[in-house]
Amino acid sequence: MIRPESGFSIERRGLELRFRMATLASREWLAPDYVRVRLSGSGLAGFDSLGCDDHMRLFFPTGPVDSPEELRAAPNREYTPLAWGEDWLDVEFAVHGDEGVAAPWAANAPLGSPVGVGGPRGSAVITGAPDSWFLAGDETAIPAIRRFAALIPEGAPARIAIETSEAAGEVAIDAPVGIEWLHRGDAPAGSALIGFLGGLADPVGDDPFVFIAAEQSIVKPGRALLERWGVDTAHAVVKGYWKRGEAEYHAPH
Repeated sequence: MIRPESGFSIERRGLELRFRMATLASREWLAPDYVRVRLSGSGLAGFDSLGCDDHMRLFFPTGPVDSPEELRAAPNREYTPLAWGEDWLDVEFAVHGDEGVAAPWAANAPLGSPVGVGGPRGSAVITGAPDSWFLAGDETAIPAIRRFAALIPEGAPARIAIETSEAAGEVAIDAPVGIEWLHRGDAPAGSALIGFLGGLADPVGDDPFVFIAAEQSIVKPGRALLERWGVDTAHAVVKGYWKRGEAEYHAPH
């Protein structure tokens, strides 16, 4: 049964789509397979991200670019902005081996390497106040979980669960509740989180905001949880951030 008279909503807001150039300024390894990088440059002036789950596109050119068209032709992937200022932008990457384009760049590119930033072109913004919070994801969802966790008031019912391959992959997260870490070991990505969701009976509290994001296989059990808890899909974000075997997969916005 859907609960009426919710105290919050998720509003879609458009942003002007801009393409910016920056360079790799620094990197910090937070875990053996998880790295935070800082991008810098005057082109980042005015950058903004209104929603915790925003997607921006990072472009990785092999040399100088002279136009947005050249930049858009470079290899690219989508990521969540973590934090930013007038001339800097922090982004976190889960790094597993040398597959793909973005994670090897984040792990190995020389400082000063060029990078392009496109978007975000739109945001999903929580307005009002959920009575409770449930956040769950794998390593790729950690930046969004960080941002959502910063919105949770002290004392509000909340639960946060994150899947990593092993305990060494756990990273520090500033949140008003403890993080429940799930370790999949050698099992397929998402398997520990799927098992966790399947074992949840009662909602964390009344009128919850629910965020669930991981490998694409999480979507079906995530939606089943919403139905079990009676949560309106308009008050939740359930999505696959990536899809096994598809490097070009784009998460839904």
